[in-house]
Amino acid sequence: MKEIQIKSTLQVYDSFEELPEDIQDLMQKSFDIRDKAYAPYSEFLVGAALLLENGEVVLGNNQENACYPSGLCAERVAIFYAGANFPGIPIIKMALSAKSLKHQLITPTPPCGACRQSIAEYELNQKKPIEIFFMGETGKVVKSYSLANLLPLIFDNSYL
Repeated sequence: MKEIQIKSTLQVYDSFEELPEDIQDLMQKSFDIRDKAYAPYSEFLVGAALLLENGEVVLGNNQENACYPSGLCAERVAIFYAGANFPGIPIIKMALSAKSLKHQLITPTPPCGACRQSIAEYELNQKKPIEIFFMGETGKVVKSYSLANLLPLIFDNSYL
């Protein structure tokens, strides 16, 4: 038996104001779209803003459904929209923000497992990392240089 160790490197900003100006702009877009999310069941709102290599910004928010598995997370709404409308255009950066209507959310909130797998598919296909910035409603912001930092043992088409 052999033990392996997996290491991820992330950057943590103390606040939104500490972010570079271009990332503040992208994160602000995630705030704006987050507040339009359809989340009557969880009251947990998520916004995603993606910057594409061609300069386009694609937005998405979570869309819930009374039949819970039929809803979709903000990250997948945005990334699938980008894939459908801008095929082959790499995603450069992604800004994610989350907000609870039940309590103040100050903990940086990363993508769920299903979203990580979906983002991985795009990052692997484009052969370029996607910088991911994520935060709660306020507080610290975490930056990952690549989805691979958040999902180090990626399942990809090489297994198929």
